[in-house]
Amino acid sequence: MIPIETIQMWVHLIGNSGFPIAITIYLFMRFEKKIENLEAVILKLLDKKEN
Repeated sequence: MIPIETIQMWVHLIGNSGFPIAITIYLFMRFEKKIENLEAVILKLLDKKEN
């Protein structure tokens, strides 16, 4: 279940900033996690290549 504070934050954000801005922030947060995972995999590959 999503915490009520999170829902309230999203409602407030959409009401004040507009739907496109809220969606952009959501996507940036998701992409950030994926980029961090990619970085970790690349570093592991480089480490294996050096050994």
